[in-house]
Amino acid sequence: MTKTANPARRNGLSRRQLLKAGAGTAALLAAAKLNLPGGAFAQGAGPEVTSAKLGFIALSDAGPLFVAKDKGLFAKYGMPDVDVQKQASWGTTRDNLVLGSEGNGIDGAHILTPMPYLISSGKVTQNNQPTPMYILARLNLDAQCISVGKEYADLKLGLDTAPFKAALEKKKASGKSVKAAMTFPGGTHDLWIRYWLAAGGIDPDKDIETIVVPPPQMVANMKVGTMDCFCVGEPWNAQLVNQGIGYTAVTTGEIWNKHPEKSFAMRAAYVDKFPKAAKALTMAVMEAQQWCDKAENKQELATIMAKRQWMNCPVEDVAGRTAGKFDYGTGKVVEDSPHIMKYWRDFASYPFQSHDLWFITEDIRWGKYEAGFDAKSLIAKVNREDIWREAAKEMNVAATEIPTSTSRGKETFFDGKVFDPQDPAAYLKSLSIKRVDV
Repeated sequence: MTKTANPARRNGLSRRQLLKAGAGTAALLAAAKLNLPGGAFAQGAGPEVTSAKLGFIALSDAGPLFVAKDKGLFAKYGMPDVDVQKQASWGTTRDNLVLGSEGNGIDGAHILTPMPYLISSGKVTQNNQPTPMYILARLNLDAQCISVGKEYADLKLGLDTAPFKAALEKKKASGKSVKAAMTFPGGTHDLWIRYWLAAGGIDPDKDIETIVVPPPQMVANMKVGTMDCFCVGEPWNAQLVNQGIGYTAVTTGEIWNKHPEKSFAMRAAYVDKFPKAAKALTMAVMEAQQWCDKAENKQELATIMAKRQWMNCPVEDVAGRTAGKFDYGTGKVVEDSPHIMKYWRDFASYPFQSHDLWFITEDIRWGKYEAGFDAKSLIAKVNREDIWREAAKEMNVAATEIPTSTSRGKETFFDGKVFDPQDPAAYLKSLSIKRVDV
């Protein structure tokens, strides 16, 4: 049940305290102002409600939600009753978003960036029924990985998948199946592994079978030989290496440097009904992102993320890569990797519309949307960078940390392909393997 806000209690002051204060009320309100960046709420000025149900998958890019809950940031911004709930899979996340909290589902989530678009357009929902969603912030850049099984250890695969293609063809010729695992069709991990495979001449729809596996189940499935490679976030790639089951071929930042990854998104119905609460949630997440990106907080961040209620993994499986140390499991170890997960710096939190356009363009490439789909109209409905900017203003975010444009400009990939947000069709034409005619 959604809880209605009590302005006095929200600032740590009971009604009784205010009544007894008399002439000292002003002093109490001044104290409250120190506790909340927006100051003490005037009647009706604060969030309309104090609660929201937010979903997450056990991945390190959900760290800002863990920190916002553990460190009381949701409460700081007037939302003390936020419930952060673990989801079994991205499919479960989708289903619970469609239900909404009124239907015993959730109001928002840590989510793969393409999913709010696929859900809003009804491409991945039951009976193709749209559930309007809004993206309020990006949660991170970089730091997903593509891992392969130890049977390919001699190849020491990296960006070049040509040797992998030959190995897969040999395995198929012996009568064995070959499979690539990702976490949700049309999601970020699906797109990263498809890009990597296709760049080396491997058709992800013809030369290998793509399967869906929830992130926490990737390592166990690789151990029993369910797949040959997979793409997922941390800590599961590091855990694979630590258990000696496989190795990291590439971090996704090597495919596209400073690429967007997860988003913080909510049902449009919640945001439209409770716009102040939605902004308060966004501010809490943004402050958590700032905290997560400070070097002095990395060890504590790893400890928080590893907790049972969050990722439920050994701290050592997440601490190294959280701090920027990538042991690929092949003898290659990179200290202070430029592809460390970024939560705030490099405008990581800002939901660039040009980034969303790339994701939709790639999903057109692989047939999730029809050729000629009007991506920009959908982005105008789903991307709420205006809420992010309002939140940044209220938080007094430095002007240098707020982008001046909704586009980051042209993006270049490891194989030399260039995505120009002004001409996505030209990008599609440049790709040799795709499902659509352009």
